[in-house]
Amino acid sequence: MTDMLSTFAPISLEQMSGVKLMNRTDTKFVTNMDKLRQLLLLAQQDYFIQEIDGKRNLEYDTTYFDTFDYDMYNQHQWGHTNRQKIRFRTYCISDLCFMEVKTKNNHGRTKKKRIEVTDMDLGDEAKRLFLDKHLRYSVDTLQPSLNNHFSRITLVNKGKTERLTIDSALRFHNMQNGTDIDMGNLVIIELKRDGLVFSPVLEMLRQLRIQPHGFSKYCMGSALTGQDHLPVNRFKRKLIEVGKMVNG
Repeated sequence: MTDMLSTFAPISLEQMSGVKLMNRTDTKFVTNMDKLRQLLLLAQQDYFIQEIDGKRNLEYDTTYFDTFDYDMYNQHQWGHTNRQKIRFRTYCISDLCFMEVKTKNNHGRTKKKRIEVTDMDLGDEAKRLFLDKHLRYSVDTLQPSLNNHFSRITLVNKGKTERLTIDSALRFHNMQNGTDIDMGNLVIIELKRDGLVFSPVLEMLRQLRIQPHGFSKYCMGSALTGQDHLPVNRFKRKLIEVGKMVNG
């Protein structure tokens, strides 16, 4: 994989400053490592690859919080389109950590607000003020729910109108019951763009028969790590499909 990634022209964080896409539409795809290698071969001429300190496949660590009765999970499971998530994301290469609130509206657009933090303590004033402004839930109702760790490749099309994130080596740890699960062969691809601008990768994905496939790391991880009291009706088909990819 390292040799294949080395064939892409690099793009730095500074050069990516115009591709933040903080107000965007997201389309997710789920596949396996073999299909990913094929996709990377097709994408070499049309995409830059993000490079930081000489590395192109970067580690991320994320901890999600939810209410004590898992309302954020349930809002997704029930199919409510106007919903929120709160998470702490650490960029392992720099050890920078951000507290993020993601809000998805009824039109399918996602807005993300974040601040840099040094820990996950919700008790300090700065975090409370931020959450009071951007989160619909009371800070006092929140608890750590799920941690995930993964490696991410980030591609940027040469028109700089979209980002493609490619996550692999995904692992989940349930913060409440201690259950761990390794997702093995699974690859999650997410196309992030403002509106419906032209996307070179869509034809490549169609050619490889990689279909759009919703995958919430938080919801899938919670369902897979043994939260027996959580409803999974809406996720049953996805859980079966994901299981086949992991085991196949």
